[in-house]
Amino acid sequence: MATVAEQMVRILRDCGVRRIYGIVGDSLNPVVDAVRRTPGIEWVHVRHEETAAFAAAAEAQITGRLAVCAGSCGPGNLHLINGLYDAHRSGAPVLAIASHIPSAQIGTGFFQETHPEQLFAECSHFSELVSQADQMPRLLRIAMQTAVGRGGVSVLSIPGDVSERRATGSGVETVHLVEPSPVVPREARIAELADVLDSGEKVMLFAGAGCRDAHDEVMALAARLHAPVGHSLGGKEWIQFDNPYDVGMSGLLGYGACYDAMHEADLVVLLGTDFPYDGFLPQAHTVQIDTNPAHLGRRTPLDLAVHGSVKETLAAVLPRLRQRTDRSFVDRMLREHARSLEKVVDAYTRDIERHTPIHPEYAAAVLDEVASDDAVFTVDTGMGNVWAARYLTPNGRRRVIGSFRHGSMANALPHAIGAALSSPGRQVVALSGDGGLAMLMGDLLTLSLYDVPVKVVLFNNASLGMVKLEMLVDGLPSYGTDHTPVDFSAIAAACGIPATRVDHPAEIRAALTKAFEQPGPALVELTTDPNAMSIPPKITSEMLRGFALAASKTVLNGGVGKMVELARSNLRNIPRP
Repeated sequence: MATVAEQMVRILRDCGVRRIYGIVGDSLNPVVDAVRRTPGIEWVHVRHEETAAFAAAAEAQITGRLAVCAGSCGPGNLHLINGLYDAHRSGAPVLAIASHIPSAQIGTGFFQETHPEQLFAECSHFSELVSQADQMPRLLRIAMQTAVGRGGVSVLSIPGDVSERRATGSGVETVHLVEPSPVVPREARIAELADVLDSGEKVMLFAGAGCRDAHDEVMALAARLHAPVGHSLGGKEWIQFDNPYDVGMSGLLGYGACYDAMHEADLVVLLGTDFPYDGFLPQAHTVQIDTNPAHLGRRTPLDLAVHGSVKETLAAVLPRLRQRTDRSFVDRMLREHARSLEKVVDAYTRDIERHTPIHPEYAAAVLDEVASDDAVFTVDTGMGNVWAARYLTPNGRRRVIGSFRHGSMANALPHAIGAALSSPGRQVVALSGDGGLAMLMGDLLTLSLYDVPVKVVLFNNASLGMVKLEMLVDGLPSYGTDHTPVDFSAIAAACGIPATRVDHPAEIRAALTKAFEQPGPALVELTTDPNAMSIPPKITSEMLRGFALAASKTVLNGGVGKMVELARSNLRNIPRP
């Protein structure tokens, strides 16, 4: 008869789980030993449980399947919480196994006692305690289906002594995980949507991550309405490529004419986005389409709320819409978009191949050119987000994963581990900052141990650049943001990872090319200019009194990379009278 731990691991394997990320120890040992004795599933030993949760989150986002992480009792599983918050807010189907102290000791203030079923309640759809052997299969089934069906985290807390007990029944259970189906609005709501869209003279579309499978439909709607199309950071990879209506991105890292188009339009259509920065939204004349009804209207008042998948909703409404003939609004916004980008790009195109310290904008542009067409980029929070937003060119095949909703530092390396292990043969690049890498640097050892072919491209400016910017626009002198320079390439080499340190821009391309061509992990450290920050083009007294929204409503001065080329290309496609 199998143990409860063996039964659990077999169920996970039979449901397609191929690995569990975590650190062995104490109450988790029965589960780890069950993995050892179960073919078809492996244990991935990381150096910090936070890494385990981030890695599982990335695996789930890349594959679309359930991914699993685990932590031992008390501080072990508590370390999972930051990565689980990120996974949950990203909608990644992740199951966390939180092992617990001996069941007879729960509630006594025992060594390492916490209450994980309560601790993880806020960052999960489901968090329950297994207290009896016969509970486990049912609770595991509910936990897995909830994570997959609702998109997010489930947590199963299980005391070590319960894991060691004999499983009830046959020890085998068949579980069928069912993904949610697309949501199609009622016919009456489609008719309402058509009427509202037809009534707007200047319509603007704003696309988020919910447009993942709806690129063609969004482009068809833009063509029908002659509408400019902007996007959030989460929507960039799904909507910006092959987009002749692109007017850039809104938000704290925004650029181009997106903000202006949104506020000049007499109708804004939010497509699959729960865009959190309500100050960037016009707070009027807005329609929202989303699969999650809780998102509807929580950022801005709505003229119409549509509960539906973007792809299916647009496919249903398009035949009902009249073809517009007036292109004046979209053409004017395209011109404004190109003008805005060109106005700030010159400062970062003069002598950059000879400038030291290295301009991070130039390094990001070279990275974009050298990386493969189907690369997965994982991006650290901070200035790494800026360079990714401005310089990584989407094409429908590349992926860009970051802590875009939770905003955690140190996510790039652990995200890359999960992405690489779940996508063998695919290029995975961690775009890391020195601040982020330093926080979870121990997992360079994980790359070395498993020979994970992650290419870490480290932007090392010996500074917390985004924090320095925040202090600047808050009218505060930067303090605690700079630190003594560190040779991370030497640390990586000591971990057994081939590493190169680049101080001159002319050497960047060769260093990246060499790293990308060799098997296994590699680190390329770029010593970048700490003064190259994303400064707003217009500094106002209001900005100096606080991090005002105006700081990012227009193009942030810091380069825009290939975005200006895309804008110029779209201008050439404007019909001539």
